[in-house]
Amino acid sequence: MPSYETITVEKRNAVAVLTINRPDKLNALNKHVHRESVAALDELRRDDSVRVLVFTGAGEKCFVAGADISEFQEQTPVSQRDLFHEKTLFNSIDTFPKPVIAMINGFCLGGGNELALACDLRVCSENAKFSQPEINLGLIPGGGGTQRLARLIGEGRAMEIMLTGDMIDAQTAFKFGLVNHVYPLAELEEKTMELANKIADKAPIALQLAKEAVKFASRSNLDEGLRREVDLFALCFSTEDKQEGVSAFLEKRKPVFKGK
Repeated sequence: MPSYETITVEKRNAVAVLTINRPDKLNALNKHVHRESVAALDELRRDDSVRVLVFTGAGEKCFVAGADISEFQEQTPVSQRDLFHEKTLFNSIDTFPKPVIAMINGFCLGGGNELALACDLRVCSENAKFSQPEINLGLIPGGGGTQRLARLIGEGRAMEIMLTGDMIDAQTAFKFGLVNHVYPLAELEEKTMELANKIADKAPIALQLAKEAVKFASRSNLDEGLRREVDLFALCFSTEDKQEGVSAFLEKRKPVFKGK
């Protein structure tokens, strides 16, 4: 992997960990973070040895505190629109073909929450706090928050979070379905990596197709979704991993998947 200034990328066997590394700025998202993260995602997309990606922030206080507000002063309506019509970090995560887990270690605010929403799974520490505080700046979320949050936790709950700008704690986020698991901070990395490795042990092509099918469900009607599911299910029958999985089941052994 190339070297980066605002992020780090570490490969732990089949799991890659991408860390936004601006702890002095509470890991706020500036243009440089966006560009480097998108470039790293492009590299990891092509790396067949990586089967699962974990996104996190440096330090124990903050996952991502949102956008770097200092950059807003120089933005015009046209430049901001053009920036978000580019290949954004949020959409690059959303369309990443491999499973992505957000490991949320502390504050997860604004653009940070939108980053987490673009991931497939979210695991947080007990001290995590979540919000979309853009309304307090006379703004609305612009990285997918108004769309992905409502789809994930329902319109009423999403509306209250958007309109008040209030924070919710980890247990409330779990109750709402915003996060999948909550752990003590000291156990967060271990538990997240256990989940990541469990997923990475599965058939890579089936993981990609399952992710595609589930994401399609929230963006289509039931009939279209069921047709897509059948097509992707049938596609699995063309893979060596399917044959290995069936053979291993019948032979009562653990399958060895190769992503073929």
